[in-house]
Amino acid sequence: MNALPVEHRSQAHSQPRLSSPAAMLLAAGRGSRMRPLTDTTPKPLLAVQGRALLDWHVAALQRDGVQQLVVNTAWLGEQIPAHLNAAWPALAAAGGLRYSQEGQDFGQALETAGGIARALPLLPTVFWLAAGDVFAPDFVFDAAAAQAFAASDDLAHLWLVPNPVQHPQGDFGLRESAPGRDHGRAVNVPKEGATPEQAALPRYTYSTIALLKAELFGLPWCDILAGNPQGIAMPLVLLLRRAMDAGRVGATVYRGQWVDVGTPERLAQLNQSQA
Repeated sequence: MNALPVEHRSQAHSQPRLSSPAAMLLAAGRGSRMRPLTDTTPKPLLAVQGRALLDWHVAALQRDGVQQLVVNTAWLGEQIPAHLNAAWPALAAAGGLRYSQEGQDFGQALETAGGIARALPLLPTVFWLAAGDVFAPDFVFDAAAAQAFAASDDLAHLWLVPNPVQHPQGDFGLRESAPGRDHGRAVNVPKEGATPEQAALPRYTYSTIALLKAELFGLPWCDILAGNPQGIAMPLVLLLRRAMDAGRVGATVYRGQWVDVGTPERLAQLNQSQA
């Protein structure tokens, strides 16, 4: 279940309801670990079980009623609009596909926070985020979860996954709302100097799927100018850790199928699993 837990919903009933759910899909990276496959094809367009990796996210978002998508591009970036506009003609014709072309504008990708900050003028104040290089075909982009998040004081809500073999230490701690619950507060556990309470927390890997508020990309969390006119590259994790330290990041553990398609071997395994 993907809805936010009731105990982390704010009583701020004056918050407006989300009228037009939107999402940003990150698709600008070089995908160096996937070479030589990504020498001629952007990583999000590599085929997984007969469909471009990015199309799995688009299909899930469409299924769940998200009709406004912003996609950032850089490496071989012209291929991504060409593919999506052809693969999703009705969505494209309705103006539901928009692009933030970092490669054209700056000659390079701007990393996660930099790319989101650049695309922010195209996005509403609350939006879904998903990286184009993960496979999570059954994830539900739950409208109730988005509305609960919008009404809360949180700046981000992350979906975490059990640590994969290639990332056994995880990314963040989870302070559970109750023992054994798969949701609670995301915790920035320092590599050195963690308190005993922090060290004892279960640790999980960030799935790269999240709900975010535009507020996260302004002061005091982020000092990039609105719209990132200077093309500053910055990772999202810096902003998330700052917001976690202020107690403003929720988290839910996702236990469905999830694969970081980060190497040719993992891609091959996914495609073999369908055979």
